[in-house]
Amino acid sequence: MNNIFFKDENSTLYFANSLELLESFSAEFVDVIFADPPYFLSNGGITCKGGKMTSVNKGKWDKLSTLEDKHEFNRRWISLCKKILKPNGTIWISGTLHNIYSVGMALEQEGFKIINNITWQKTNPPPNLSCKYFTHSTETILWAKKNANAKHFFNYELMKELNGGKQMKDVWEGALTPQREKIFGKHPTQKPLYLLKKILLSSTREGDLVLDPFCGSGTTGVACKFLGRKFIGIDNDRDFIALAKERLIRADEQKL
Repeated sequence: MNNIFFKDENSTLYFANSLELLESFSAEFVDVIFADPPYFLSNGGITCKGGKMTSVNKGKWDKLSTLEDKHEFNRRWISLCKKILKPNGTIWISGTLHNIYSVGMALEQEGFKIINNITWQKTNPPPNLSCKYFTHSTETILWAKKNANAKHFFNYELMKELNGGKQMKDVWEGALTPQREKIFGKHPTQKPLYLLKKILLSSTREGDLVLDPFCGSGTTGVACKFLGRKFIGIDNDRDFIALAKERLIRADEQKL
């Protein structure tokens, strides 16, 4: 395809509109999808970053005019992802209260079976400047399979081992993305590598193909490179796709 931005032995980045590109892909060729779609929280509010007041606005890609538009968008991209997932493949979707409830409904409407509702609890969230509500310190990550009868892969024994010999629970605690993972540039919703590593180790095998339709700074791809998975990433922002390329090329300089 002529919108390939970068390609090496196991990774491909596309500079493209995700919905348009997903429509062109073949059916049932991806093992696992991780998606961190727009949260649609760019509403003119403020937050605290590095001790300074800053706008919550991320860009035009994070804005939609109506609730109906948001849900229609979620149903469309999730439907396209279902087409390209293998019969026993799974999808992970991260979000906050601004979008995750629409995502959950869209998954069920498109026939997916939700396996788990993971709560990522951030140990160092930004403070609540307004002092009018509880500090936002969690994000939700939904894990789902194509339908109730699909035989999804779960690396139970490894997850138990990593959790000190006990069954791993659905609350995962950890810090926000450290500065060492932002040395080549920053993305406003960049996920930490340890989070993607846990997701991939739990639900993929070495050599599996992982797709991220909103890949941003390329964290999913970097985790794939460390863990021996193949990767396809898509983003429609030239600065972000260039950042993802740089991170993939220089992955060894970022530590898990």
